[in-house]
Amino acid sequence: MQIRSGGEAIVDHILAQGVDTVFGLPGAQIYGLFDAFALAAPRLKVIGARHEQACGYMAFGYARSTGRPGVFSVVPGPGVLNAGAAMLTAFGCNEPVLCLTGQVPMPFFAKGRGHLHEMPDQLATLRSFLKWADRAEYPAAAPAIVARAFQEMLSGRRGPAAVEMPWDVFTQRAAASAVAPLAPLPPPQPDPERIKAAAALVAGAKAPMIFVGAGAIDAADDILALAEMIDAPVVAFRSGRGIVSNAHELGLTMAAAYRVWPQTDLMIGIGTRLELPAWRWPYRPAGQKMIRIDIDPSEMRRYAPDAPIVADARDGTRALAAAVAKTGYARQPGRRDALREASAAAAQEIQAIQPQMAYLDILRQLLPQDGIVTDELSQVGFASWYGFPVYRPRTFLSSGYQGTLGSGFPTALGAKVAHPDKPVVAITGDGGFMFAVQELATAVQYKIGVVVLVFDNQSYGNVRRDQREVFDGRVVAADLVNPDFVRLAESFGVGAARVASPAAFRPALEQALADGGPRLIAIDVPRDSETSPWAFIHPKMPGT
Repeated sequence: MQIRSGGEAIVDHILAQGVDTVFGLPGAQIYGLFDAFALAAPRLKVIGARHEQACGYMAFGYARSTGRPGVFSVVPGPGVLNAGAAMLTAFGCNEPVLCLTGQVPMPFFAKGRGHLHEMPDQLATLRSFLKWADRAEYPAAAPAIVARAFQEMLSGRRGPAAVEMPWDVFTQRAAASAVAPLAPLPPPQPDPERIKAAAALVAGAKAPMIFVGAGAIDAADDILALAEMIDAPVVAFRSGRGIVSNAHELGLTMAAAYRVWPQTDLMIGIGTRLELPAWRWPYRPAGQKMIRIDIDPSEMRRYAPDAPIVADARDGTRALAAAVAKTGYARQPGRRDALREASAAAAQEIQAIQPQMAYLDILRQLLPQDGIVTDELSQVGFASWYGFPVYRPRTFLSSGYQGTLGSGFPTALGAKVAHPDKPVVAITGDGGFMFAVQELATAVQYKIGVVVLVFDNQSYGNVRRDQREVFDGRVVAADLVNPDFVRLAESFGVGAARVASPAAFRPALEQALADGGPRLIAIDVPRDSETSPWAFIHPKMPGT
């Protein structure tokens, strides 16, 4: 046992979990914690920020690009609520993000006396949208609570957690015992009978299709092996992109996959909510069967399959592949030719989405295969879901179904901190970028060399289109008056350029990627000039 402050006890145990970086914004309630961060240098690096939401999204980008927990710290009450969007995004994307926060001093706890940043039952609020949260009320409690937080984040369906500690406990000193990291809880093992039933469905299929999500990333090799065994295209919407490379003939974008959807007689979902076939695509082929492999049993109730396999993606896929190999599978002549034709036709068809595709094509040509892109909500970001080929897992980072405006730039900052030797590019619109524009200062201060692309159409482009087309042209609060983004960036010390065409974009991006420092490229796009990207995200019924 050692004499440790509450803050030191927390830091000791995040270090024991392998954490090397914390994103944070200090304040009075967490002074003791930040002092413990300082004492832990150089083993622990602290990246400050200008807004609590950015702290959360940087931790999210760190986790999403590595698969390891991302950690951030903000003050309680308003600070926690400001970071709430990032934590909710981490919940939706099943990412292990840990929030360390404070609480009013113990003499004021639960008394409603209006102490600084007090909120009614902060812990209950956190528990309503995180996977797990708890409070350490004395220093010796911290080690076990931190160990439990990491165990919960990394067990089963991954997700975010929070640990709060009262203001005065962060500096209170007491004897605290070390607690070894807790192993993740054992995953459910695949039921042999259900594997056998699923293999029978595969054996009877002529045109299977595999859908993957973030829960399948660690099973990438096994998924490719299964796909090649049964000639099944592998499709991801956002989070699972790159599990099978779009350079592989079986790695299809959603645009290509929809072209062969009418013939698909079996869908296999692995670590995914199946958002595309469940509700974005307008129909399921008659008689189609479904297999699902998911670690979360509740997924089998949300969208019930014919063969439910509750298991870790790797274990479930391996078991299914072994059963299929034993049962046998008769490949259909011409199947790969049909998939190649679908990909080629889709690649040509999506070129109608302009000018977005012209910019995405250049970005893909100049960025190495392991370069990281964050999508953000914008006309180019939407088009990137199918128009930007992805070759490796964890290189295309989105905010998932939360679709959080303003998340892209700070997510990219966190990814760049985790991968200082890889190029990281943030796709943003002018509206979304202004949610986190202040983090240009963070990029400069900590030398975080993200390249941010600001597509400036002087509007919330999607809102404006919907208002014009659906509400008789009544545009309300969708038009924007923007700063000069180049001069603004330069005022922070960020190198910047403005372009107005794909031809001008290419050399600007080449220079930005070569620079190594934070760079901004403002891309002028005339208002209402962008083709709607939604035809390939919510496609029509064939023949309509």
